[in-house]
Amino acid sequence: MLDDAVRFHGHLGAFLVLGLKAGLFAGEVLGLDGFRTRAVVETEPFPPFSCVVDGVQVATGCTMGKGSIELRRGNSLLVTFMKDGERLRLCLKDDVLENLKSVSSLEESERMALALLDKPVQELFDIQR
Repeated sequence: MLDDAVRFHGHLGAFLVLGLKAGLFAGEVLGLDGFRTRAVVETEPFPPFSCVVDGVQVATGCTMGKGSIELRRGNSLLVTFMKDGERLRLCLKDDVLENLKSVSSLEESERMALALLDKPVQELFDIQR
């Protein structure tokens, strides 16, 4: 799936991986369906923050074209998944966001992305159901 996401997005980056991890976790919890699931991403509406949207799209099947994913302006990174009346919210932990804000090159973002792959979702996000 990571290879598919990189091909879709154009490069490997930390926010892409965060979107993948959030979407995969939502799939475990809610049993995602690309037609019955909706996702709302709240973050800065420009890269690298908005790159999380591509990861969510690849992991969940929610797409901008179907209108099942929405990007809203926000100051941190919050992803909310909804399916059949259930709601799952993942808010990126402040310390993770601060570390990502200090990334200054594509190479550093790729290294950070690979490191994030090995981290449990619970270490990256505050989770509310």
